Amino acid sequence: MNGPHDLGGQMGFGPVAPEPNEPYFHAEWEKRALGITLSCGAFGAWTIDESRHARESIPPAKYLAASYYEVWTRGIEMLLERHGFATGEELRAGHSLQQGTVPKRVLKADMVAGALAKGGPCDRPAETAALFAVGDRVRTKNFNPTGHTRLPRYARAKTGVVEAVQGSFVFPDDNAHGKGENPQWVYTVVFDAPEIWGEGADPSLTISIDAWESYLERV
Repeated sequence: MNGPHDLGGQMGFGPVAPEPNEPYFHAEWEKRALGITLSCGAFGAWTIDESRHARESIPPAKYLAASYYEVWTRGIEMLLERHGFATGEELRAGHSLQQGTVPKRVLKADMVAGALAKGGPCDRPAETAALFAVGDRVRTKNFNPTGHTRLPRYARAKTGVVEAVQGSFVFPDDNAHGKGENPQWVYTVVFDAPEIWGEGADPSLTISIDAWESYLERV
């Protein structure tokens, strides 16, 4: 979807200003926000792609006014209500008012280190051979889906060259909406800066993205 999260190439949002020696958290409540998000994700009720889409679905004004972990918190509230773990009334009240959905599993304190070390690998075998190879010229498709996608808005309908075949991975556009993992091949595609940013772009620069196979067509 074309949401407030997809800011590449847009103006008026100020410079990116990384902090020297930036801390992991800027406030104590941010630690709790991360912990709640991880704990709820362990319920097994939604995928990482659905959780990303939930955050992207926050109305633009609220999304852009929120800090990083505020966005995470609002996303998790949406998922808890959607899957029946809490009602909107309970979220506003801050405590349980009735029995909700029972989690498939619960992440306990002694399980956290192992769960974080394991991560959430999303590489899967594909049913077909890779359609493209290193050196192929490809064009990204021009679409504006209402659902989730990992193809950036600035990189649509652009021509580039396949630099690497990364393997096959869960297709997020389907997985975010309960349509299955449907793994596809993923390619690193490199574009010249003028192809992405147009007239006036520095011709010595290139931009690369990782793109699922269905985002691409042969030139």
